[in-house]
Amino acid sequence: MTEIQPKLLPGNHKVAIVLGRFNEFIGKQLLEGAQDAWRMVGGQDENLTLVHAPGAFEMPVVARNLADTKQYAAIVCLGCVIRGETSHYDHVVGESAKGIKDVNVLTGVPCIFGVLTCDTLEQAIHRAGAKLGNQGRYAMLAGIEMANLVEKIKG
Repeated sequence: MTEIQPKLLPGNHKVAIVLGRFNEFIGKQLLEGAQDAWRMVGGQDENLTLVHAPGAFEMPVVARNLADTKQYAAIVCLGCVIRGETSHYDHVVGESAKGIKDVNVLTGVPCIFGVLTCDTLEQAIHRAGAKLGNQGRYAMLAGIEMANLVEKIKG
């Protein structure tokens, strides 16, 4: 049996981070976690690009345009949506997740959904590093693994 395993080494891959400005305090924490993970596995800062988007809903179009440049081995989308009193949360979360998934499928460039979808600010704080690890870190590690996996599959 042939088995393909991804590596957790950034090599010379270039990775883009799309960071939503909405809930900026949480986003900054996710970004720090992603940058720390990148450096922890030996990634060079010059191979990392940060692009700011207004919020999670706008991330798919930014990610799609980045993927279309063919410059990036992976795109990591980071942000936070916190449930409010209206159905706005459901629309934003659903459409941003679907849009980011579509970038993966339509372009073949791994696009990681590192957007926190929380019921409360407390949950968001915990997932941005306070108690449950930093989800930005995990999103970056997934991006690196996926970049290597796609490279291996394509040969």
